[in-house]
Order: sequence, then structure tokens, then C-alpha cells
Amino acid sequence: MKKFEKKPLYRRVNTRTYGVHHCHGGDYGPSKKRYGFWNEERGSRGLDYTPLFKFLLSKVGNEWDVVLSEAISRLDKKEPIYWLVSLEFESAKDYVRLGERSYYSGLYVDERGILKITNPEVTESTLRPFCKCCTHTFNGIRFEQEYVE
Repeated sequence: MKKFEKKPLYRRVNTRTYGVHHCHGGDYGPSKKRYGFWNEERGSRGLDYTPLFKFLLSKVGNEWDVVLSEAISRLDKKEPIYWLVSLEFESAKDYVRLGERSYYSGLYVDERGILKITNPEVTESTLRPFCKCCTHTFNGIRFEQEYVE
């Protein structure tokens, strides 16, 4: 990376560490597909787009065209942008689940071309985890509610 070049909005997952499982490959992949945890559209094996999601959330209130052009220039492909962002309010989601335990605010572009959160009332305190063994996060913050059977 050059001196004035910005960091990419994705990172490679360390796939060589002994004993670290990254939810892809082997026998684990088919079971995740079968139970709906893995979505091939979202499945970018070996890449983590968390920096992109944090970038998009930090740009709420800014002009979409400017945000989009910067994001595209720092990505390997533009599809992950639209996992969170909808170009119309009608098709936007209140929150988006990426992976098993990570949730993010749904975003949309309003009629003036401004990036906005679909439902600002959805927070880490309003969501409840669906299992007790995992740490669930919303926009990188741990859920406040406990798991209830």
C-alpha cells in the first residue's frame, strides 16, 4: 500500500492458524447452507467485510454518490455494499444478519440521495440472541438482552 492510499474496506481471514475454524470449507459448509446460516451471495470465503460495514455506518447522513464511489475504490467487488444498503426505502430492512452472530443496521438511500438508517429505533438493547452459547453483536456492540428459552 502506498503512503497516501487508503486501506481496503475488507480484510483477509487468517486461514493458516492451527485450530481456528472460519465457517467455510470441509463438512461445515453444507450444514450451514442447509440451515440457512450461510448465504452464497454473502459468502466470500477468506474475506471479512466488517471494515466496510463500519465505514458505511459512519457515513450515514452523507451523500450516497460520494460514499459509494469511495467504497467501490477500496473494495474488491461492490456486491457487499448492497448487503446493508438498499436504494429504495420500501425494500430496506430494519437490520441485516451477516453470519450467525453479527447484525447491522439496515441502510437506505432517501429521495435526496442521502444515506440513512432504515429504523434507528433498532439497537443492541432491542434485539435478543437466538442461542445462549454465542456472543451476538449489533453494529459491533454486544446485545444487552439475555437469551430466553
